[in-house]
Order: sequence, then structure tokens, then C-alpha cells
Amino acid sequence: METAQDADVRDLAKFGYKQELRRALGVYSSFAVAFSYISPSTGIFTLFILGLFLAGPAFYWSWPIVVVGQLIIALNFAEVSSHFPVAGSVYQWTKYLSSRTYSWFTGWIYLFAGVLTVAAVVATVPLVLIPLINNLSIGINLGSDPDTSRNVAALVLLSTTLLSIFGVRIVALVNNTGVVFEILGMVVFALILILFYHHQSPAVFTDFSYLGSGFGTQAGTFLAAMFMSLFVIYGFDTASTLAEETKNPRREAPRAVIAAVVGAAVIGAIFLFAVIIAIPGDMKQFVADTAAGKYPFPLVTIIESNFPGWAANLYLFVVFAAIYVCCLAIQTSTIRLAFGMARDGKLPFGRQFNKVHPALHTPVGTCIVIGVLAGLPLLYYTGAGLIAIGATGMIYLSYILGNIAILIARLRGWPRDAAPFRLGQWGLWVNILGLIYGVAMEINFLWPRNLAVGNQNPPVSSLPNLPNLGPISQIPLFEATLAVIVIVGFVYWFFAQRRAPATATAAAEAPA
Repeated sequence: METAQDADVRDLAKFGYKQELRRALGVYSSFAVAFSYISPSTGIFTLFILGLFLAGPAFYWSWPIVVVGQLIIALNFAEVSSHFPVAGSVYQWTKYLSSRTYSWFTGWIYLFAGVLTVAAVVATVPLVLIPLINNLSIGINLGSDPDTSRNVAALVLLSTTLLSIFGVRIVALVNNTGVVFEILGMVVFALILILFYHHQSPAVFTDFSYLGSGFGTQAGTFLAAMFMSLFVIYGFDTASTLAEETKNPRREAPRAVIAAVVGAAVIGAIFLFAVIIAIPGDMKQFVADTAAGKYPFPLVTIIESNFPGWAANLYLFVVFAAIYVCCLAIQTSTIRLAFGMARDGKLPFGRQFNKVHPALHTPVGTCIVIGVLAGLPLLYYTGAGLIAIGATGMIYLSYILGNIAILIARLRGWPRDAAPFRLGQWGLWVNILGLIYGVAMEINFLWPRNLAVGNQNPPVSSLPNLPNLGPISQIPLFEATLAVIVIVGFVYWFFAQRRAPATATAAAEAPA
């Protein structure tokens, strides 16, 4: 009699792959990994200062806008993940639904978006861990200078890389525990702030004076302040990326994708409302002091100014745990994407480093490669914010490329086979709405605004200790980062992939 495990193995074989990774994730673990990738506390701690700096408390309203847009994309991706339960999400979907070249460029961009996201999250850890260590009175007093922050981030990256090597069971255990910390801890502490430490009136959320004057200026500033929310709510497709390690992935991966977005939306909304309402003293003065650099960690300041020492430290520990498991989840997802591409012969030297360890059931070499690539941005450390903006813009671009391929396939009659999760006649409209939203947000990332109160996409010349690079110095940082990755990718594709034989896979849509 065929077991459920045997059925999953047979299903994977329809796509031309054998079961090498350990299929150990249940429905909760699949949800936990996707939720940990999103991790509301991580993104909020990374770019809260940007949102408050640009738009004051009114940046809160960017949250529901982004939630709705990303939920639309998540619904579209959930249906596709039910049809293609293989490691690699967007790369795999475009491989089966579009051309070989198109899928390669989509995977290449998404791979480095994931690498930059890992770097951004490990760079966020010092924002919480350094104040926490200094508060514990254990004889260690760490500075908040860039060198110290970079070293702490590098140690965190080393630890998550080692955990990734030693198996998905350990990753799942850490993630499952971390999600409990984040869901219960963040909500409980947020409710305490709302009930007992509310210093601001709810009217502050309707104060749009921070946006400047004139509709154009206000709109541009608000869209830039939206970057915090944009950085938080993505990565929900991780549940599909780990499909080869999930039990019954055709049914469970789509559920996890949707549940992760909804859960993050609710918890993030509560947490954001709580910390804004708990800002001590005069709101305008706090924003001004933050802009002047008086509060380099404004969320830490809010927590420490409201709670007694032991409670503040406990809160910071909860946040640290959430950010740590977020980094682990993102790195795991990126490793699985690289594994899927290298297995198809789509990455340089992939055949050499992508072997699965027979005992650990993990691609050890791929874990090391992703860890090294994620560490490269730390060599020239400019803080978590700029890395996060570049990573988010590239993620949204890869989602756009995925949505385009899915839309073209729908217009040609896909899906033809049934799957456990399906949108039916709404699929086309959900796809179109998601694509419109994604393109609008990508334009937002590419818009190099010189705002009166900040610059979310500065030119290359704004980076410290760089020589004069001539015209290159005036290119906005996100465009420059994207250009380097695309140019390097094009050179590699032209010489190594352009005439490579097609990957031997099953038909474009293996039946459920």
C-alpha cells in the first residue's frame, strides 16, 4: 500500500527529480518558515526610522495598502504553487510556464534578491542585540559604530549558515519556536503598550503635516515612507520554495502562503499601532530628534522608555529571537532556490557545489556559497536600510517577472489540470491586479527622489569612502545595484547558458 510519503516522492518524479531532500515539514512548519521570512518585527525594526522620519505617524497607513497588494499576489502564487511543488518557487514556475531564457533571468534576479535580503536581515540584528547585551550588565559594552554592527552581523550569518547545513529538522525546530515567540510575544507586549503606556492620541495617525505641502510632494514622500511596509510583506512564496521538504505540498504550501500573509498583516498592524501610540513626549520633537540622530534605534528607545528594565530586556529578546529566525528562514529559502537552479545546471560551478549530503540531506556546498555571497555586502557596510531597499526592489522585480509569465500562460489556457488550490474564473483578474500593483511599486523603488527630509534611493556618490566614479557616481543606488547584477548575469548567460541544452524535465504541467 502506497504511503503519503511515497505519493509525494512519486509526484516529484513527474517533474524529473528524485527525492534527495528530507521531506519533514508539516503544515505548521511550512507556515512557520513563510511567516518567519515575512517577520513583521524584522522589517519594522529595520525601516521604522525611515517611515517615521519621512511621514511621521501617518506612514502607518502604508501598511494596509501593501497588505492588500501583496495578498493579491499571494493568492496568485498560491494557485501556481499547488501545480508546481518543486524547490525554487518563481524560478520553477517560469521554467514550466515560459521560456528557458526567461526563467533563467527570473531565477538569477530572485537569487540575488534573496542574498541581499539575508544580508539586510543579519544587518538588522545588531539594532536589537547590541542594546540588549549592553543592558544586561554582564561586563560587555558594545558600541553602535558600523564596525561593531558589521562584526555582530557576520557572527549571526555564520551561525545561521551552520544551522542550515545541519538539516531542515533543526531549521524547522528553530523556526517553529521563533514564530511562537513572535506571535505571542509581539502581540502581548503590544497590547500592554496600548493599554498602559499610550502617550499619544489616535489623532496622530491623521496628522499628514510631516509630508510637506503640495500633492506631488506629499504623494512622493508617502510612497517613499511606504518602503518599510514593502520590505516586510514578501517572501510568502517560501512555503512553495520548500515544497520538496513539505508533506503533501500541493495542498499545504498554498495554505501556508495565504496564512503567512494574513498572520503577518494582523500582527504587524497591532505592533505598529502600539509602538506609535507609545512614543513618549511630544511627537514632533521625537520625530525631529530621530532625524537628528539622537535616537539611532527609535524602537529600542520607545521600548526602554516605557517598560522597566527587566521587561524591556525581555521584549528586546523576543524581538531578537524573531529577527534571528527570520534570517534563518530567508537563508533557507535562498539556499533552496539556488539548489533548484544549480540542479538544473543554471549556476556557475553548480554541479560541483550542489551535492546533497547523504546523512544531513542538505546541499552543504550551496549553504556555504549563499552564506559567503550574503556576507559580501557586509564588507562595505552602510547599514541595514540601504541593503533592505535594494533587496526589496529586486524581489518585487522578480515577482513581476513571475506574474507576467503566469499571466501569459493563463491567456494560453493554463491551468488545464485540477489542483487542490484554485482560483477558478477569478485567477485571471487576480493575476492582472497583482501585476498592476507590482509594477506600480517597482516604479516607486526606481524613483530617485531628493526629498526635503531624506533620500530613499541616493546616488552612488552618497556612499562614504568611495572614489569619484565619474558619471557612475550619479546613478541612483538601487539602479546601480540592479545594473551590476543584470550585466554580470547577462555575461554569464551569453557564454554559458545561451546554447546550453534544455533541462530534462517533465511536461509543462504534471497532473496533481
